[in-house]
Amino acid sequence: MIINRRHFILSTAGAGAAVTAGSTIALAADGELPAYASFKDPDGLIIHTDRTMETRRGAQGGSITALEDLFVRNNLPTPPASVTDDPDAWTIAFEGVANPATLSLGELKSYGVESVPAVLQCSGNGRAFFAHETSGTQWSVGAAGNVIWTGVPLRSVIADLGGPVDSAKYLTGTGGEEIPQGLDPDTIQVERSVPLAAINTAILAYEVNGQPLPLAHGGPVRLVNPGYFGVNNVKYVNRVALTEAQSTAKIQQSGYRLREVGEGGAADQPSMWEMVVKSWITRPLLNASGRVVIEGVAMGGVDPVKSVEVSLDGGETWKEAPFTGPDLGRYAWRPFALVGDLQPGSYVVASRATDENGNTQPESFPPNHRGYGHNGWRAHAIDLVIT
Repeated sequence: MIINRRHFILSTAGAGAAVTAGSTIALAADGELPAYASFKDPDGLIIHTDRTMETRRGAQGGSITALEDLFVRNNLPTPPASVTDDPDAWTIAFEGVANPATLSLGELKSYGVESVPAVLQCSGNGRAFFAHETSGTQWSVGAAGNVIWTGVPLRSVIADLGGPVDSAKYLTGTGGEEIPQGLDPDTIQVERSVPLAAINTAILAYEVNGQPLPLAHGGPVRLVNPGYFGVNNVKYVNRVALTEAQSTAKIQQSGYRLREVGEGGAADQPSMWEMVVKSWITRPLLNASGRVVIEGVAMGGVDPVKSVEVSLDGGETWKEAPFTGPDLGRYAWRPFALVGDLQPGSYVVASRATDENGNTQPESFPPNHRGYGHNGWRAHAIDLVIT
């Protein structure tokens, strides 16, 4: 069944206040959870494939996203589940430093521990809102969540290994998924490079929301670059290199690039690195009196989110909505809410956020070939019908 990709219809029927909500994306038929994600809540997810599961819009409210509701996006099949049996035995090779070394996770834990709340968001979150046809999962708003990562601060490890070599310009992480024999690893390997400055905030995460990092989300250890799109947060990381050039892997050279519709990917196009300011409505709640509690989440990307506004008339007028959750730091999202007494009728409810540098969500976002990075507030608006 396909329900309008953009709009979220709610209706109330007099004092009974019967509420019905439409999905914002095509539902997977008879979707079942794969074994590696069996801990997930199927009621909180749209199961697109065994490697792509989207959080339902109504399950996104709150400061922290529960693991059972957090979206899943894996480019390759996961490693065997046995890799999480003894997490401390997992090893990571460190290259591009004065003193290269291979260290186990158990050894790495001696370098200290940090926790960072941060939004995890797929580059294609919002792909369903583009007018042109795009390949890939048609994510609505559900390829995003806010979680607390805990792990080893990468900068401490790099410093102890003598620091970066002089030629280093990028932080490159390599995933530990198995590459089938006979294939050129560069064609399918998950290996991503980001600017070298990321070593100051990156962590080697082995816990999420206070639990051991599950296989579904990159366990036993994941390279987390706060403020960067999900693909740069390399799962099952087994190599960290400080490199002069970006990775030669296809996923870096031509994949995850912003390009014109119809163009091929190329290394000179903008890479999907840092996230930008964004917000969306999550859960309009109605009661018999017609009072509406409009809830949503707002994020700043690499910069702290400063404020968020809500419009009930498709952007004609705006009213600031207060944040309802704690400030968990620059990389986290913040829930917001606006209460209003609405008369029967139709409303187009939108939100737009502003970060601390004054960057505000645009009304629209230009099309690009793969449908990446959409943060236009108009497409993320919802229709609200009160009868």
